[in-house]
Amino acid sequence: MTRIVIIGGVAAGAKAAAKSRRLLPDAEIEIYTQDTHVSYSACGLPYYIEGNFEDYRMLLVRSPEEFAKDRIYVHLQNKVTKILPDSKKILVEDMQNKDAKLVDYDKLVIATGASPRIPDIKNLPLKNVFTLRTIEDGIAIKEKALLSRHATIIGSGYIGVELLEAFVKQNLKVTLVEQSTHFMPAFDNDISDLILEQLNSISAERFKIITGDIVTEFSGDEKGVKTVRLAGGDEFETDMVVVCAGVTPNIDIAKDAGIEIGQTGAIFVNKEMRTSNHDIYACGDCAEKTSLIDGSKLWIPLGSTANKEGRVAAMNLCGQNESFEGILGSAVTRCLGFTMSMTGYTEKKAQINGFSPISATVTKNDKVGYMPDVNNITLKIVADTKSGRILGGQAIGSGDADKRINTLTGAIIAKLTVSEFVCNDLTYAPPFSTTIDPLLNAAQILNAKLEKINNS
Repeated sequence: MTRIVIIGGVAAGAKAAAKSRRLLPDAEIEIYTQDTHVSYSACGLPYYIEGNFEDYRMLLVRSPEEFAKDRIYVHLQNKVTKILPDSKKILVEDMQNKDAKLVDYDKLVIATGASPRIPDIKNLPLKNVFTLRTIEDGIAIKEKALLSRHATIIGSGYIGVELLEAFVKQNLKVTLVEQSTHFMPAFDNDISDLILEQLNSISAERFKIITGDIVTEFSGDEKGVKTVRLAGGDEFETDMVVVCAGVTPNIDIAKDAGIEIGQTGAIFVNKEMRTSNHDIYACGDCAEKTSLIDGSKLWIPLGSTANKEGRVAAMNLCGQNESFEGILGSAVTRCLGFTMSMTGYTEKKAQINGFSPISATVTKNDKVGYMPDVNNITLKIVADTKSGRILGGQAIGSGDADKRINTLTGAIIAKLTVSEFVCNDLTYAPPFSTTIDPLLNAAQILNAKLEKINNS
């Protein structure tokens, strides 16, 4: 009888367990997690804080009791402190009573996720300074937000932007501080500037966005943080702070066990999600990724990727043959009615990876102008000048931006050139698009640029 042990149980770990049970009905399956919950939507935490729903249990996908019905046994608040590959055991510490025990495995899945990156800030341990990663984090932040007048957010990644919306909708004043000179630096600078311009135009003094500066110090008392000081000299009062300065993969137990760490700093895995140890798999935010564009290694932690990787890891450890080819880093978020979405390489990323990028950007209505819900969207398509291949896209606006990015992902995976993509037969009706979709319009402009270069 195969014994499958999984370390971590949020997205990838829970998916690996459920899929393994379907494939191996007689296997012994156990999940060990430091968390107090298993199988929940961490991506939904900002929307819980915003007040879209009142009961945090809406975020729970399956309880330990539900897993147990499928003979998948979940051990909450159990920390795996060591992997012993030679003897195929793990050392587990019960975080409540501090008891330790050795657990045997035949196949092991590492799904330890990632941890918040903590900047070097003086007086960081003050009360009411939070990170957002777990259910408990979300509950604590929401409780404090409902008692506060002002919140500070450090970082303008997806979580930071989603919290900006959440706090504004909970009637707080907000100051967001971004170290980069550009807001949402994952986007190209020109698109980042447009996002910031749009958000500033609707701020109405409800929030302030500061770029190109860092938080150096908190001050306060036993009740918690009171003021925030920036390197540039500014200082302001606040009731709470959420640090959203990115995350780092949890790799310590893998590294300690001699498992290979990839060039990105996450755990190296092959297409089967197998690590350098034949009987150990890794998936989710702790695992390295492969770019579908050029095969280079990257690390982009996303819940959608974690679920797909957990499924593939389970299929292979159960004896099937399945590959996870890689990712584009496709992502979307919103803030106060404004959508921001991207896929593939930005111009700056394409250049770093050895391409000669060229792009076209258009701002158009997302549907026919006489429709009552028409809105503007801005689309940017990035291609390689030499091959004409589409490399990436970015879309922002109050209209349907994300569906254009979803269309573009298929073209990038298929390695279509811009000239091939302009022949795409997209749907049209006045409530859904213009007669020539803005995405095709951007592609036509980019194709004309490429033809001019090739004919010169």
